[in-house]
Amino acid sequence: MTIAVTGATGQLGRLVIARLKKTVPASGIVALVRSPAKAADLGVEAREADYGNPETLARALAGVDTLLLISSNEIGQRAAQHRNVVNAAKAAGVGRIVYTSLLHADRSPLSLAEEHRATEADIKASGLPFTILRNGWYTENHTGSVGAALAGGAVIGSAGDGRISSATRADYADAAVAVVTGTGHEGRTYELAGDEAVTLADLAAEISRQSGKNIPYRNLPEADYAAILAGFGLPEVFAKGIASWDADASKGALFDDGRQLSALIGRPTTPLSAAVAAALP
Repeated sequence: MTIAVTGATGQLGRLVIARLKKTVPASGIVALVRSPAKAADLGVEAREADYGNPETLARALAGVDTLLLISSNEIGQRAAQHRNVVNAAKAAGVGRIVYTSLLHADRSPLSLAEEHRATEADIKASGLPFTILRNGWYTENHTGSVGAALAGGAVIGSAGDGRISSATRADYADAAVAVVTGTGHEGRTYELAGDEAVTLADLAAEISRQSGKNIPYRNLPEADYAAILAGFGLPEVFAKGIASWDADASKGALFDDGRQLSALIGRPTTPLSAAVAAALP
């Protein structure tokens, strides 16, 4: 049994590899990465897998039973990149694909959803056994700005009072491991989200409670938020994207109360308080 993981040196990929090593022999794990040298510390076999070079994908997927396709971080190029991997997986005789998609990808208004919908369709059209893990928002998407909130005196965003059912990368990594090492998941699509749904005002309140400082949430019009992010040095396209995702969240796009994630990992998802504590400087 060989399990291969794409994007293995990314933040989610590293967590998955570390957790897999506690469950299956390291000899049965393959890290698929653009630069094998960067994966030397993972403690498993690393193979070159360049999304843009199908030849490397064919070699990388030889002998793989289960492929965990962690979605690429190159927004705008992901559909084509993932298609190359799916085609190579089919040609190599991979036994199963597990793909990290987006929460409610089939109906999500988020601009991110289109590429995920395309990849889900490609996987289903391949004829390979599959499982779709529709991951919700990462709590780290918000706790990553705890330092900036403390420095600036406020949490800012455009999510209004939208409830966000986020979970940590560790939660999603555990779900991926449960599926790639388990049985009975073929043909299933899981909507994965945190047990608790919080607003950005809740985030600000938790930062305030743990830091001892008064950190309010300041809601901004989408265009104003995008402009501020661009002012921080983010590329304009990415700044507009983040602001638009917040605006979508204000309308419920990141809410889910199905608790499929905690059911899959056999424990409650990580609470906001723990995530904030880990992020405090």
